[in-house]
Amino acid sequence: MKHTLANALARKGYDVLTPVQQAVTQPELEGRDLLVSAQTGSGKTIGFGLAIASTLLDDADTFEQADAPLALIVAPTRELAMQVKRELGWLYADAGAVLASCVGGMDMRDERRALARGAHIVVATPGRLRDHIMRGSIDLSAVRAAVLDEADEMLDLGFREDLEFILEQTPEARQTLLFSATVPTAIARLAQSYQRDAERISTVGEEAQHSDIAYRAMSVAAHDNENAVINVLRYYEAPNAIVFCNTRAMVARLTTRLSNRGFSVVALSGELTQSERSNALQSMRDGRARVCVATDVAARGIDLPKLDLVVHAELPSSHETLLHRSGRTGRAGRKGVSALIVVPSARKKAERILKFAKLTAEWTAAPSAAEVDAQDQVRMLDADDWQAEITEGERASVDQLLERFTPEQIAAAYLRQYKLRHSAPEDLSPVKPGKPDKPKPRAAFGPSVWFSLSEGRNQAASPRHLLPMVCKAGGLSKDDIGAIRVADDLSYIEIREASVPGFLDTIGPGMTIEGSKKLRRLDAAPDLPPFRPGKPERGPKAKPGSSKGDTTPVDWNDTPAPRRRKPKPEDRRDATPPARQRETKAPDPAVHAPLGKPRHGARGDDDMPKDAGKAGKAGKAKAGGKPASKRAGKGPPPPKGKPNSKKNRARAAQKRASSEKPGTPRR
Repeated sequence: MKHTLANALARKGYDVLTPVQQAVTQPELEGRDLLVSAQTGSGKTIGFGLAIASTLLDDADTFEQADAPLALIVAPTRELAMQVKRELGWLYADAGAVLASCVGGMDMRDERRALARGAHIVVATPGRLRDHIMRGSIDLSAVRAAVLDEADEMLDLGFREDLEFILEQTPEARQTLLFSATVPTAIARLAQSYQRDAERISTVGEEAQHSDIAYRAMSVAAHDNENAVINVLRYYEAPNAIVFCNTRAMVARLTTRLSNRGFSVVALSGELTQSERSNALQSMRDGRARVCVATDVAARGIDLPKLDLVVHAELPSSHETLLHRSGRTGRAGRKGVSALIVVPSARKKAERILKFAKLTAEWTAAPSAAEVDAQDQVRMLDADDWQAEITEGERASVDQLLERFTPEQIAAAYLRQYKLRHSAPEDLSPVKPGKPDKPKPRAAFGPSVWFSLSEGRNQAASPRHLLPMVCKAGGLSKDDIGAIRVADDLSYIEIREASVPGFLDTIGPGMTIEGSKKLRRLDAAPDLPPFRPGKPERGPKAKPGSSKGDTTPVDWNDTPAPRRRKPKPEDRRDATPPARQRETKAPDPAVHAPLGKPRHGARGDDDMPKDAGKAGKAGKAKAGGKPASKRAGKGPPPPKGKPNSKKNRARAAQKRASSEKPGTPRR
């Protein structure tokens, strides 16, 4: 027995066993029940294959004729079950082992026929195996060894009742091995119920954090950010992948686009309920979804055993966040990739984050469409379908295809169907390696001709308004325009000398723009103050209508149009401070005797309504007026409202009128 397995290991290149394989093959543990804590990817499949060999074969080198299964391997998912079957297939090939599988999603009739022919080892998922037991198509009475692979995950998926039902159908004298990444209370109870004096083995090492993660920093053009995410997902085709975004809006946007492109995707963000979050993670675990788009907060606590790819669609805010994001992959000895999508403007930020995190990333371009197609070709040719035997249920269809079509037609149809199941990659714009180039300084304008335009600052002209107007009217581009300087009633425009003939032909002999604006060619540059960016020059005040004097030279490419200064409160002549108004003496009663009931009580000059001078308005005297209020003799009250309000301006006008003609009687 040892020789046949040793030869198989040698052919596969196994020179040294992994820690978990060495631990479970110790001579003193032969035939005993084991409760093993082992990381995914640590070689535990070959480990339990070696551990149950002595139970299955005793001292023989080969198996007898296949009948009822001798070994039962239960795995949580179809993918893991098929992987276990392949590994045990080459390990027990020299021993003549016959293996059968019972997994969901496969044709149950083919599985029943395989079980009826007999099998030494059966690899199954819990739900499908229970269906076969209840239908009577499998007999577990001869099982000598039972292995529960990824037992903690099976309990998380809700297979506890199925596992208990399956183990109760097997003999009590069996050897039972439980392999689990962790040993929570549920696993301990299961082991206590269905194992006998189990040996506890733990091979979970204390390796350096993220030692199994390969970091890739991918430079992309600014507009290719989302396209690069699609190509990265297509290039790696990981069983599970997480795409991190910084905001909920980006999560919703990217989820929608990936879904439209044919990806099986779910979203995780802060507004989801616990039930929605659990359903999304469950769909990732059981294979219904392969891509999860999430924010940093929503992704905390995620533990997906087959998560091989993390994509940072947007750079994290700090190096701690980068480590937390990337730590979702590369777990339990599994290799993972952390891909950062970096646009040119974020290159320095990415380098800084990687430096603070003490990580070394490989800088490269995002996968191109050609590279994705090449990876698809490799995956298609390496698929297990080419080596799988044709089942009895497939034989009739295969013969019919060969009779009706040529091999070339069948190959072309297979290729089309393969591409139909995968989203097409995106074409990415080329990105120059390294940091983005700095903008080059503007070259000298060269020989030019100046024109004046009969529109200036008084007509609300500005360089931003004049530039498109002149370019459109004269058939020019902005590169043909030099400086634009705006005066009070004229504007001066500099045009490249080589473009002047075409400009004049387009304008026509009338030399007008937009119907009424006159153009005039100047013999020399206008005599204007030197231009200083950001500080307009002003000359002496000119006569009205003159274009000389007060000018503001403006370069349309550098300086915006000048703004008028906002008037200050002290510039308003009617904005009298409240303190000053309170110091005003009360008017002379002989001159300003009350004529009737005041509108707001006796207020001296302020007792009249604001429309006192207009006919038909309030303010007319009434007979039998009431006495003055308590404020009489104390001066006017402080004004209400804003200093420059309409009411206060009317009061101030009344006060000035009364002070100039104190004896004028009121009407």
